[in-house]
Amino acid sequence: MTINKTKRLSLNEIQSQLARCPSLPSLSSINKSMMGLVLSEHRYTAQIGEIIRRDPSLTSRLLRLVNSVYYGLSTPVTSIEEAVFYLGIRQIRQLALVTPVIEDFQKLTKQCVFPWREFWQHCIGTGILTHEITGVSHSVPDDSDYIAGLVHDVGKIVMAWGFPDHFSEIHLLAIQGERDLIEIEHSILGIDHAELGALYLEKQRLSEVFIQTARYHHRPEIAQSHGHIVAAVQIADLLIRSEKMGCSGNYLPVTSEQCFAATGWKALFPDTNETEQAIARASLSHTLETMPQMLEGLV
Repeated sequence: MTINKTKRLSLNEIQSQLARCPSLPSLSSINKSMMGLVLSEHRYTAQIGEIIRRDPSLTSRLLRLVNSVYYGLSTPVTSIEEAVFYLGIRQIRQLALVTPVIEDFQKLTKQCVFPWREFWQHCIGTGILTHEITGVSHSVPDDSDYIAGLVHDVGKIVMAWGFPDHFSEIHLLAIQGERDLIEIEHSILGIDHAELGALYLEKQRLSEVFIQTARYHHRPEIAQSHGHIVAAVQIADLLIRSEKMGCSGNYLPVTSEQCFAATGWKALFPDTNETEQAIARASLSHTLETMPQMLEGLV
């Protein structure tokens, strides 16, 4: 489908192209086996190591992470079992989730010039920090908070695949750092990445928490459900941007003051006194200090 570069599209035109976008990849049977194993009561390192060996990409990511500056080990780790020992179950679970998602989505973004590696660092960083935020505000019993943070910007990937000319033009304007990305997307394409991502996830019949997060992560105060996760993603997204980790595609500067004045922070800590909020901010600052090394190891 040929799209005129400067033509702002109608919702019908956008939805017509969206219908052609490939489905979200399901996790392979290997990764499903991994998820089942790490969530079971019998978490044997040797068994986990055997599953990881079947996935060369996951193995590579695992060893790269554990040997990164983040872990500061004096002797390089070459054994999968040893790597599993250092990383722990939660980190392994996150790796098992992120590896197939990144690899399959990378196939959709090859036609557009964009700092995709830095984009994935932004997404993973947002996922990790979202989990940290919910841990100090509203604990989540599963990994839905991490996954919501990971896929919050899926609309940008869909835009790059379905509307590459528009995406490129948007990026050229956004990189000037003078206008907010949402505003630019509306003026060039006729829809922003948040709504586009939500429409795509609805089409794929994903859980409502991910749809709500994609649609409202810039405006969590109007989310219809799962407000605490949507709010946590907003704050994580802003904090990662303020620390200039990776690249979200939105080059408008963000200060730490703006992060903690955002509607999401107020929603997460509505009645918390200043001392408790200061403790929460300090905990997040510590995580942010270690994040760059971790992301270099992951992506």
